Amino acid sequence: MFAGVLPAIITPFKRNSRMDLDTQGLVRNLGFLLSQGIHGVVPCGSTGESATLTFEEHEQVIELTVDKVNGKVPVFAGTGSNNTAEAVRLTKAAKDTGADGVLVISPYYNKPNRSGLIKHYTKLADLDIPVIMYNVPGRTGQNLEPDLVAELAKHPNIIGIKEASGNISQISRIIEETQDEDFAVISGDDNMTLPIMALGGTGVISVAANVDPKRMVDMCEAMKKGDLKKALALHYALSPLLRAMFIDTNPIPVKKAVELMGMAGGPVRLPLDDLDEKKTEQLKKVLATVPKKGTAMRAIPKKQNTEARIIKKPKKAVKRRAR
Repeated sequence: MFAGVLPAIITPFKRNSRMDLDTQGLVRNLGFLLSQGIHGVVPCGSTGESATLTFEEHEQVIELTVDKVNGKVPVFAGTGSNNTAEAVRLTKAAKDTGADGVLVISPYYNKPNRSGLIKHYTKLADLDIPVIMYNVPGRTGQNLEPDLVAELAKHPNIIGIKEASGNISQISRIIEETQDEDFAVISGDDNMTLPIMALGGTGVISVAANVDPKRMVDMCEAMKKGDLKKALALHYALSPLLRAMFIDTNPIPVKKAVELMGMAGGPVRLPLDDLDEKKTEQLKKVLATVPKKGTAMRAIPKKQNTEARIIKKPKKAVKRRAR
């Protein structure tokens, strides 16, 4: 259930003053991804701008995703928080909506101690839904050490970890320490997918798959079949795109990329800001090399005037959850 290419999907917003959810655009994007052979989807992660979604929007995105996917592939909803009570609320809502599992980032900013981390993840796993831990020290300021992961992997509902530490030795150790458990290690960095799968990892929760899902799927399938030559060729062919997805803070580049391709993207919400003109031109050059077959690519204009599309509407108070 937890293997292959699972796009960490963007949350498209409308270009109006409130930056409302583009629900129709979200559904269209999902339809495209499903047509390209993806193995699962992850809504409401950091790529989906979960930090700036209200509770109501968070639950709506998950519900729309579950409805559109309709059991074709697993849906793992992001429900992490640095407030355990908030993570419980989001996880219960995801379970009630029909998500197949949840992706839970380790608590950020407040840096819990070891026993706190164990209690946090155990409390969520005890809600009787499959839990994938998410280790991304660059965002959380704290690393989930291999021995801690191995201990948590013994819980029957903690089924895997999305590893984005960038430390290949650590990732190898986690795979080694969890071999006797029903536990998967999946890449959280697109450019680390091939080496992690070579060590025994099961795939990738991918940013780039929003843009080029077919080649990401083909690379993972080649690795699963032991065709290293083909997987390497695809890895290097994809590398310029993988780098381009991080020319600015994620998800700023990927939202711009999908919009340039003709899919629903829209702006990012503050405190993030849209990609500047120089980086947009850099991104366009990379997108021009992406095969159009099997993508939603359309002709990319040299310059795009987004200001004309902004619709001015009266501001409306939006209740946001505390952080």
